[in-house]
Amino acid sequence: MNAPDNWQKSSFSGSGDGNACLELASTLTTLHLRESDTPTTVLTTTRGPLAHLLVGIRTDAIANPK
Repeated sequence: MNAPDNWQKSSFSGSGDGNACLELASTLTTLHLRESDTPTTVLTTTRGPLAHLLVGIRTDAIANPK
């Protein structure tokens, strides 16, 4: 599967190329993530697992499991 070419980065990353940041692209069924300084390495997932990861990070469940 080829990753889409509509990569977006956070406005917190600053403007211009060369700023190290996480970039995100999506299709109808998948999300693609990459680090701007290694754009050929792409992590592909779906919305559900990524949402669970973000909830875990926000609630500190990963760092402090019960």
